[in-house]
Amino acid sequence: MLIDMSTSRPVTSAPTTAPSRRNHDDAPDTATRFSRLVALEEGPERDAVRDEIVEAWLPMAHRIAGRFRDRGEAIEDLRQVAALGLVKAVDRFDPERGAFESYAVPTITGEIKRHFRDRMWALRVPRRVQELRNKVRMARRELNQNPGAPEPSVADIAAHTGLTEEEVGAGLEALESFSTLSLDAELPAGDDGYSLVDTLGGPDASYDVVVDRESAKESLRRLPERERAILYMRFFEDMTQSRIADRLGISQMHVSRLISRSCAQVRAEALGRRNDRSDRSERG
Repeated sequence: MLIDMSTSRPVTSAPTTAPSRRNHDDAPDTATRFSRLVALEEGPERDAVRDEIVEAWLPMAHRIAGRFRDRGEAIEDLRQVAALGLVKAVDRFDPERGAFESYAVPTITGEIKRHFRDRMWALRVPRRVQELRNKVRMARRELNQNPGAPEPSVADIAAHTGLTEEEVGAGLEALESFSTLSLDAELPAGDDGYSLVDTLGGPDASYDVVVDRESAKESLRRLPERERAILYMRFFEDMTQSRIADRLGISQMHVSRLISRSCAQVRAEALGRRNDRSDRSERG
């Protein structure tokens, strides 16, 4: 039997294409405006184009800010920080080096992280301690990934991060120091309305007296015997200048001058030694 094959058609499958990466809805096409921005000189026209680009990408900045919500900072403040990062990204972007989104996302994210690092601490903490805190926090998270894993010890964290145990201890302390406790906060175990401030001591003026007395001792020892006797009679025996003058056989005016001169000398020498000690402690 003969079969006419002239009308047969080969069966072919429809061509398939690899799915392209889906851009976010907040990733507008601003390539033309960036090219125009680069070509413009400083002035109102360039500022207007720059503002258009920032406004077009602002939804993306808000989306990135939303990733950091519920971390103790208001979302509106985070959006402001993200917008600042976006402006920096627009100003620094070079259109010849790739897509703007690839440059803007890490720039904005870095600005937000920097905000948390530098502005969210209730007390200013050295950056080295902040970095130790972040390393310890990440190590604890990685070591706790397995269900039922025990809480890692200081030695475990040190071995995992390559830090010393002292550095891990500083990082652990920083983990608990991100925010401060109000002095007006009530004590957890107290039923009498006592707050933290009620447990703190107040300044003791007696310490200042001790410091002043010790500072003056050496200068008092160097005074002539008569001047020391006059100061003792005046300030420790509470004698009047007239009685001191009668006892020593000199005039009251002379006693007054000796008291003023001796006190000024002791005071100047004591303050000079105190300042010298302060300077040495600052240099040390």
